[in-house]
Amino acid sequence: MLSLHPVTCYLYSMAEDLIIATGSKAEQYQALIPQVKALIEGERDLVANLANIAAALKEQFGWFWVGFYIVKDTELVVGPFQGPVACTRIRKGRGVCGAAWEKAQTIIIPDVGQFPGHIACSSLSKSEIVVPVIRNNIVVGVLDVDSNAYNQFDTTDRQYLEQIVALIQW
Repeated sequence: MLSLHPVTCYLYSMAEDLIIATGSKAEQYQALIPQVKALIEGERDLVANLANIAAALKEQFGWFWVGFYIVKDTELVVGPFQGPVACTRIRKGRGVCGAAWEKAQTIIIPDVGQFPGHIACSSLSKSEIVVPVIRNNIVVGVLDVDSNAYNQFDTTDRQYLEQIVALIQW
């Protein structure tokens, strides 16, 4: 059963409500995606949009860390995020984020301790999903989500997080 709970944020002294859904994971994403569209619609600033997307995902799902890394030259550089302090720069192919960038595909890691070369920004991170943001066949950034629980992410997360990154005007 889907249940909604508002969380209020303020934009130019106008209140915008983020409705926090309960129910299945798919139902939660289905309730969140139109809200993400509304948050970023008409806003051209990339940083503002990435920040609001990270905040909306963190509010909805309560994950340990949610954020974006942006490709700058030969590295991923941390962008807007929600959660504890993060690694600032990641090389292509290094860690889960660098691997998703290199392969240009979503990577789901049920146990980060089992991923060769995992970059431990926090020992509290147990599982991870990284979704590349691809524009004109080039990875321009990644959405990185960490959980402090094992086996947190699955194909439902992949499906809906890929839909969310597709909304970003990069």
